[in-house]
Amino acid sequence: MTTRNTKAVFNAELFINFLVNSFDCYWLTTHCKGDTKPTIRYLEQFFDSEIVELLKRIKATNWNTLKTEAIDFNSDFYWLEDNPFKSEIKVLEEYGLEDRLLTVDLNRNDEYDNLMSFLKNKNGKK
Repeated sequence: MTTRNTKAVFNAELFINFLVNSFDCYWLTTHCKGDTKPTIRYLEQFFDSEIVELLKRIKATNWNTLKTEAIDFNSDFYWLEDNPFKSEIKVLEEYGLEDRLLTVDLNRNDEYDNLMSFLKNKNGKK
C-alpha cells in the first residue's frame, strides 16, 4: 500500500496474516520512524479491526536517510519494498545481500500469492 494505492490490494489480509504469524516483522516505511502509531492510523482506513490488531504486532524501525540504516545485516531478513532507492540497493550490494530485497508490484493481483509462495520456503517461525 502506497500513496499510489489507496485501497487494500487483493489478498492483502491473507498476506498480512501469513507474514505476522510466520516471521518477526518490522515496519520499514516512511510512515514509521521509531513509532508504529502513525502507520497503524494510516492503515486503519483500509483494514478491519482483526487485521489492524495483526498490524500492531509489527515492530517499529528508525532510520534517517536510507531505509537500509534500519536493517540488521547480520540477521536473516527479507525486505519487501515497492520502490527502493538506487542508493539503498547499492548498500545491499555492498553487503552481498541484494537477493534479500523483494521488489513488490502492488498493481499485480497475484503479487501477494507469489510472495507467500516464495517466503513459505524460507525460515519463518513456523
